[in-house]
Amino acid sequence: MVTIVIPARFQSQRFQGKPMAMLRGATGIKKSLIQRSWEAGCAVPQAERVIVATDDNRIAEHARAFGAEVMLTSRQAANGTERCAEVATRLPEAELIVNLQGDAPLTPPEFVTAVIAAMAGEDMATPVLRADAQTLHRLQADRKQGMVGGTTAVFDANHRALYFSKEVLPFSDVLGPSDAVFHHVGLYAYRPEALRRYARWPMGRLERIEGLEQLRFLENGVAVKCVEVEAKNRVFWEVNNPQDIERVEKALAEMGIA
Repeated sequence: MVTIVIPARFQSQRFQGKPMAMLRGATGIKKSLIQRSWEAGCAVPQAERVIVATDDNRIAEHARAFGAEVMLTSRQAANGTERCAEVATRLPEAELIVNLQGDAPLTPPEFVTAVIAAMAGEDMATPVLRADAQTLHRLQADRKQGMVGGTTAVFDANHRALYFSKEVLPFSDVLGPSDAVFHHVGLYAYRPEALRRYARWPMGRLERIEGLEQLRFLENGVAVKCVEVEAKNRVFWEVNNPQDIERVEKALAEMGIA
């Protein structure tokens, strides 16, 4: 059984109340970020359940109003993976938990399908996109302006992650769209046992510095499979900052998403 969990919290250092931010689609209709992310989860054919996991009653009431299944989780959860681990304890029948970030409504269902397919023999997997010229420019521009934009990933010859960073890695003075910069997609698949172990470990040093929850797995010796996916000329961008809403609305319009 595949269960998609969408962690959502109201408090955010960079964007207070982000899940409730309204985004205009191709038809001019506005929907909240959390609703658009939930709709992206519902479009995944393998998903038997799509659950919004939150510790905030405002988000819970809003999500139930548009038809989502909601689980209230602890306020002590430090990140989305801890929230997913809490949900997993209530779902003994789940064979695979997929963490679909609540700020990534542009995630195509085939990204999720590709990660699920790569989970044979793996504890955890996550997708990565080779950065095109436009994405690379946005990543670099955000960093120059002191904003946290997307996350990049570097991995070995077997596609096992070496590191994830909010900096643009690997560094080069001559980077171009054909070079090996990979944009990390905010999506994870886990075995329930991997989530249980994660919840027992303290926050790691690198995780704390970067603010990237997946680094806790690497710091504790758990392999993270990086699954390369293709954008197929579609824009992929998360809502990390208020400035990203305009970018995502433009992409929704271009993709014809209502």
